[in-house]
Amino acid sequence: MASPFSWTPSTPEPPKLITPLTRGNLLDWLALSGHSWAGRMEDAGFLSRIYDLSELGSTDYRFQDAAGDIWQHRTNNYDWDDDWVFTDARFKLRDGSDENLLGFLVETVHPVVRRDQTEADTLVRAYNDTLRPDGFEIVETSRMGDRSVYGWRRIAAVRAPSASALREHPDLADKAVLIQHLDRIQRDLNEDPSAAISSSKNLLETLCKIVLTDRGVEYAPSEDLPGLFAKVAAELSINADSVPDDARGSDSIRKMMRTLTTTVQAVAEARNSTLGDGHGGEHESPAEPRHARLVYNATTAVAEFIVDTWTA
Repeated sequence: MASPFSWTPSTPEPPKLITPLTRGNLLDWLALSGHSWAGRMEDAGFLSRIYDLSELGSTDYRFQDAAGDIWQHRTNNYDWDDDWVFTDARFKLRDGSDENLLGFLVETVHPVVRRDQTEADTLVRAYNDTLRPDGFEIVETSRMGDRSVYGWRRIAAVRAPSASALREHPDLADKAVLIQHLDRIQRDLNEDPSAAISSSKNLLETLCKIVLTDRGVEYAPSEDLPGLFAKVAAELSINADSVPDDARGSDSIRKMMRTLTTTVQAVAEARNSTLGDGHGGEHESPAEPRHARLVYNATTAVAEFIVDTWTA
């Protein structure tokens, strides 16, 4: 016979790793982006893919459950704001579990919800830029015809402000190939460090070619990264001699300018060595995420300086 004083402890909720700031940034961006969170579906239809609306109470006394009041105020009367769900306590997007929020975001880019793959890709990039500092990302898990089906996964928190600055630079907004390189690097930093190292070199090569093409400087299609950077440096006067003698700390700046060339050379060598996947190989790369982050951060530092000098 069970003791009348026995009790079963409740299971504690897992800690929330996605911060309130990140949640707010995600939902505010989605509200202002012009992309409907429900895609081509009506709100109730979308939400019923994630929640049992019959189990959620109604905020309208005339209806028994959430399905009824959502229909009334979003389909029949249409008197709720488009972003109503972001502040509706029943769905706990701002203060619920990480899994709840991530499940909602994943559903917004499901092929059944959003038919346009380009639009889905835009949403996923925006989500991941915001989620990665907290250690999560949205990833493709399968295909539905020619469209991606997404899930989410934990990653090591990635904090790389220089990459975000490069991505958002107004003069690079239409350079889709650079964004693709950044996406690959972010995707592979922890799961495939050698691929991230290779993509870092590819990013610098692509940027150098964009600058040289813009300036009308010829280069051989097979020219390697050090050669491309040498041409960019000459064209943009990226060298120690460009630092004014009377500038405060000029000697230190000159030293840093000289290291740009050695940094570019090191990035190229890292990719072509066993750390990267540039030439294949019989053995698994010894590259670890910390190596990939080192190459990545060096790459974005050089890339930022090139872009700032080019567009100054």
